[in-house]
Formats: sequence, C-alpha cells, structure tokens
Amino acid sequence: MKIEELIDRGDETGQRIRETLNVLLESPYFYKTDDERLFLVLTRYKRAFESFFEKFFGWTLVMDAKCARLYKPKWFNEKITLPNRDMFGFTKRDECMAFLLLIEFFERECREQGVTADDRENLRFRFGDWLEYAAARFRALMPDKEENYTDERVRQILRDIMPDLVRYRFLQKVRPSADDSVSEAETIFECLPALWHYQAAQLNQPIAVEEESAS
Repeated sequence: MKIEELIDRGDETGQRIRETLNVLLESPYFYKTDDERLFLVLTRYKRAFESFFEKFFGWTLVMDAKCARLYKPKWFNEKITLPNRDMFGFTKRDECMAFLLLIEFFERECREQGVTADDRENLRFRFGDWLEYAAARFRALMPDKEENYTDERVRQILRDIMPDLVRYRFLQKVRPSADDSVSEAETIFECLPALWHYQAAQLNQPIAVEEESAS
C-alpha cells in the first residue's frame, strides 16, 4: 500500500504515518530511541516510505535497526550557497581528518569491545582516549608535518569539531552525577547510531597537504 493511501484512510495508522514523515524531516537522523512507536511504524511500512521519497523527491531512505536517515543526492536551489545551507560537513583539512579519525576510532573500539549496530547499548568512550588515538594518527598520516600535530594542537582540533558532532547527533556527552567533577580527558561521550552509516576508508587515500585548507 502507498503512503498516500495509508494517510487517506484517516485512521490511527494514517496519523502515525504523517507523524513519521515529519520526524524524518525534522532532523538528519531519526533514532529508535527518539520515538520507538514511530520507528516501528517506519520499519513496518519501510517499502512504502522508500517508494514515497524516491518517487516524489528522488531521495533514498537509509535504515538499520536503530537509525534512519534520508539521503538527498542533489541540492536544487543554487541561490542558497554552500555556506548558508544547514547541513553537516567540514571544509578544513584537519577537521575532515578529525571526523574520519573519530569514525576509525569508533570502528576500532567496536571491534575490540565486540559492539555491533544491533546492540541495545551504544559505545561510550573517554575524550582522553580519543585524543591519544587521534594525535598518534595525525602524526602518522602527516609525517612531514609531525611537529605541527602536538597533543595540544590535536586537542584544539577535536574541540573545534565537537559542537557540530553534538549538534548533528553523532555524539552525546554523558553527564556526570551531581557529585562528580570530571576533567576534559575523563569526560565520557556516547556514540550515537549515525556513526554506523559512515566508514573511515578515505584515510587510506593520499592526503593533499595544503596550508590554506588546514588553517
């Protein structure tokens, strides 16, 4: 049955379909934990949703056990320039590398801890562990500029991208209890399900060294 037909029935299912459509458009990622009832609706009528977005928008619905997103391959209103588009993305080389290193770190931790996309609980990590990993990888990937990637410099790179990672729901800071006071290194972050939709394979490609793009 088509999405339009489900909505036209005017019953509770039609209302849930309309709500699910709205939720999919309100955020880059729709997590099962956002609303398990609507996520179940999306799962049940997945093919109908896929057909709807493909037919009317040319978008692709990407979904796994805990996360759904809509992939839009083309931006149509060219009068809205790239800096004015509300969309996730980094433009500076070091920030792009830091994001890929987050994915690489996430993949490594999942392998070592036996975490899968289907697990109920999400992976968590200490900021200090990510910093240690990222600093070592930056220096390995940029051997001719190793001296530029001190621990403090890499710390600042990670700090700079953290607001976007939280805003676009890749990471979530785990609040300590009221009685705990933790340092930055001991701060715990939870990896949200969207990270499973990315791969760090681009780090295996040659890195162009451009001073201007790194600043």
